[in-house]
Amino acid sequence: MRKILIISFMALFMAQASAQIDLHSHAITPGYLDYIKANGAEMDEGFPIPGWDVEKHIAFMDKAGIQTSVLTMPAPQPFFGDAEASAKVCRKYNEECAALKARYPGRFMFCAALPLPDVPHALEEARYALEVLGADGIKLATNSYGQYLGDPALDTLMAYLDAQNAVIILHPHKPSAVNSQLIADVPLASYEYLAETSRAVLNMVAHNVLVRYPNLKVVVPHCGSFLPNALPRFRSLLPVMVKQGIMQLVDVDANLSRLYYDLAGAPTDDVLNALLTITTPDHILYGSDYPYVADPVLISGKQALEERLASHGLNPQDIFTDNARRLFGENMPLRQYGERIVRLAEIEVVPEYLEEYLAYAKEVGVTSVKVEPGVLTLFSMQTKEDPCKIYILEIYADKEAYQSHLQTAHFKKYKEGTAQMVKSLKLIDTKPMVGMEMLGH
Repeated sequence: MRKILIISFMALFMAQASAQIDLHSHAITPGYLDYIKANGAEMDEGFPIPGWDVEKHIAFMDKAGIQTSVLTMPAPQPFFGDAEASAKVCRKYNEECAALKARYPGRFMFCAALPLPDVPHALEEARYALEVLGADGIKLATNSYGQYLGDPALDTLMAYLDAQNAVIILHPHKPSAVNSQLIADVPLASYEYLAETSRAVLNMVAHNVLVRYPNLKVVVPHCGSFLPNALPRFRSLLPVMVKQGIMQLVDVDANLSRLYYDLAGAPTDDVLNALLTITTPDHILYGSDYPYVADPVLISGKQALEERLASHGLNPQDIFTDNARRLFGENMPLRQYGERIVRLAEIEVVPEYLEEYLAYAKEVGVTSVKVEPGVLTLFSMQTKEDPCKIYILEIYADKEAYQSHLQTAHFKKYKEGTAQMVKSLKLIDTKPMVGMEMLGH
């Protein structure tokens, strides 16, 4: 019996509501990569820097069901003793990310790179990125050639970011002193990155950074790294160290309240349980670490994570979407749309291709609404008298959203795959008789 494809309005709007956000992804632009290679640093982190292409990134996002990815500069930090050169590389990188954000509305955000450890240049770039380029936040390395987060030298930068209510995304970098043979035998990413992130966060807490600058919101990568294990030890040692006059008394809980955590890495059951000992579900966010992990691994891992969250009392809608929206607040890119396009597609399918056509139609309908902000509705129906006669109610935010939809990989796959299956196609433009406010994206 032929299966009838009916995508309900409720399902479509649930797909819109759950449009997912990836807090941990990297853009590896040619300018950045060329500068790293020119300084012989492409293996500084113990493994090759992967290739990156924006179209491939979007294709991955479409396959994974991700609407928006937050781009950041990867490691290593582009600083090799020349502050001016480093500042130029970061400026070009941030401008390229801003251009990607503008070119693909709703698909990308970015947290700007800063040319640390040179604080004056970093402060200048932070102002330019946030106030001119419209950066969504700032990416900070755990350390920039020995200058760790929490260092008093960074206070002027932190004060500015605090005044901007900035979101800061942390990312581990190679420690300033490390046994080269050890990191060749045991990859940094498997152990030292976790230690490095924990080291930097604890240094920030020890210097009371997040209490002194309470408007900062800091995203800790890789499932909290070693913090679930390190924080209890830190708490127990703090009063002893204060009594000895070695450390200052700090409010650990107040500092931790400004921390958020992405799930890039390996969020197993044990890891999730540990993470929930130091934070609450509203501070946990999804992260992929694209392109450092192969697409199939990321997609299967994401699917497994979606299934695992409920068993830990975590709502997938919060983890994949709502927590990120609350984190960025008014800084979330909200595209201003023009006049909506509402049309009816009248399609007659060649009978012997009906089942195959329905599979294509279902895939493109669900994917489009899930990952394209400008596709508001694709509601498909078959007539009872003749299942080969199909009607699709299409609602797009505006003409630009419609034209963008036609260029997506999933629509092109549908168009090319069904070309011989469609006997006739008629597009009927319509004019709504009532207001469409209830369909707002």
